[in-house]
Amino acid sequence: MNRHLTFKKDGTFKMVQFTDLHWKDGRAEDQRTRELMDNILNVEQPDLVVFTGDIIYSAPVSPGEAECEDPAQAFRDAVSTVEERGCPWAFVFGNHDTEIRITREELIQVALSHRHVVAESGPKDVSGYGNYSVELVDTAGNPAANLYFLDSGDYSNLEHVPGYNWIQRDQLNWLAGESSRLNPKGTANKLPALAFFHIPIPEYQEVWDTQVCYGHKLEQVCCPTVNSGLFTTLLEMGDVMGTFCGHDHINDYCGTLHGIKLCYGRASGYNTYGKEGFMRGARVIQLTQEQEGFDTWLRLEDGSVVNEQPTHDPNVTIES
Repeated sequence: MNRHLTFKKDGTFKMVQFTDLHWKDGRAEDQRTRELMDNILNVEQPDLVVFTGDIIYSAPVSPGEAECEDPAQAFRDAVSTVEERGCPWAFVFGNHDTEIRITREELIQVALSHRHVVAESGPKDVSGYGNYSVELVDTAGNPAANLYFLDSGDYSNLEHVPGYNWIQRDQLNWLAGESSRLNPKGTANKLPALAFFHIPIPEYQEVWDTQVCYGHKLEQVCCPTVNSGLFTTLLEMGDVMGTFCGHDHINDYCGTLHGIKLCYGRASGYNTYGKEGFMRGARVIQLTQEQEGFDTWLRLEDGSVVNEQPTHDPNVTIES
């Protein structure tokens, strides 16, 4: 990794998650996205910004619409408001970032040319680009927490399996190895960790169906049809407290399954679909030294904060 990041003197470490910007070429919708990011950053003053995929939209468009002609420049423009502040930032790829005109290998080099990015391209012998970890240290310089980032791919590469791709077995092996490296045998307590990826895993549907969740589910969980075992790997690792994804623009709920909190971000970009009355925004995540778990809330486009979201209890029948 490029550097260690440090908890503030007050013992907190705050992250802002922007997701699904779908930046194209600086058109009016992109400028609204920039304004949203500026406003949220001004208020929250995070220690790290995390982009959870579909930062740009380099994909075919409907007839009559203009495509993203220069994906590399679109990426630079999309992250510029964070980069220009000197704020550290990390990212994972989404399914739309590298569909046409640019490859993941090329775009990761664009990202790594920025001064304040803390991402890495990841091991060359592991599937995808952008599998890496970021270590957080406390105010005394001691290891305090870890962040894991995974490339969830784009579309299934098996002709007989439709839909989205899944996190591959070699990525899971790498992830488990990172956890072991950062929490060597004999360590009394594992360091708390969070994981970030773009496409939700099937357990996001399971947690909604079986557990009390908080937030909105206004579209289906667009996960892979194949369950490759990421959640099982996280359980066995024993250090990850929560996961954060994007992809589904009008889902923003969190729910806890077997001790791991599965969270959606809040879609941040205007150059893509949404739902009337469902404001764009960002998820904020805060860790506190020597405090279990993490705090999270939403900051919306109008400046409001959402600390308490609607409760969904699958065991309660709503009478019509």
